[in-house]
Amino acid sequence: MTDGAKVVEEVWVFGLLGNPVSHSLSPKMHRAAFEAMGIEAEYVAFPVVNLEQAVMGIRGLGIRGASVTIPFKEEIMSLLDEVDRIASLIGAVNTLVNDHGVLTGTNTDWLGLKRALESRISIRGKRIAILGAGGAARAAVYGVMAGRGEPILLNRTPQRAMRAAKDLGCGWAPWEGLGDLKAHILVNATPIGMFPKSHECPVEPELLSQFHLVVDMVYNPPRTRLLEEAEARGVGTMNGVEMLVQQGAEQIRIWTGMEPPVQIMRKAVMKALGEGDED
Repeated sequence: MTDGAKVVEEVWVFGLLGNPVSHSLSPKMHRAAFEAMGIEAEYVAFPVVNLEQAVMGIRGLGIRGASVTIPFKEEIMSLLDEVDRIASLIGAVNTLVNDHGVLTGTNTDWLGLKRALESRISIRGKRIAILGAGGAARAAVYGVMAGRGEPILLNRTPQRAMRAAKDLGCGWAPWEGLGDLKAHILVNATPIGMFPKSHECPVEPELLSQFHLVVDMVYNPPRTRLLEEAEARGVGTMNGVEMLVQQGAEQIRIWTGMEPPVQIMRKAVMKALGEGDED
């Protein structure tokens, strides 16, 4: 090496573990945040084939942190060194922190949903029907309970709904009973309707008129068929953009100890969805 060679500062690397990940806007959102914060960082979407090897790769490559998405939020827990209290209660991890090779899992999905809902409506005292029983649904239940709401889980496989409801201490109902369930809000916490299968709807459209608000945790496309059907019946709707932004902002707080530029993150997502710079 020659004397006086320029010393390259370390670039922080973060990642997204999931499959599929091609639809994800997390890379655009996080990169926009890091740039605005003046942080030399990269965020890469990894289409994971072997989760155990991927976790080893995070350690081996010194990746500072990662987001976890479908279908690994529950499976990854057994591969980590530590899982914090909230993620353990939820039974799902969506955020990894790498502290010199020690991997800790936590969950920010619940907070993302809670903040998104509370930007539109008070959760307290509301009965909220949640479709699904996987990691996203479990986080939704925790978020609703944290807001003093009453979550009710519904899943096509009733045993999964029963197990999740028992773990979390909430109610459950059979999928076929949605029409008889008196609830204020419906939350889709399944991937049904996500790109590229955006023509799919998780429930019969005629059931939507009984709700005051229909929320889809799917954000790509921003108007799923579920939301279109709800709007056609005069029901209020919310897509998954704000939840994505809020859970991602909390990840950045955890990874960096700094306050993230939430507005810039939101604009990056909306622009990527073809919604311009609208909030």
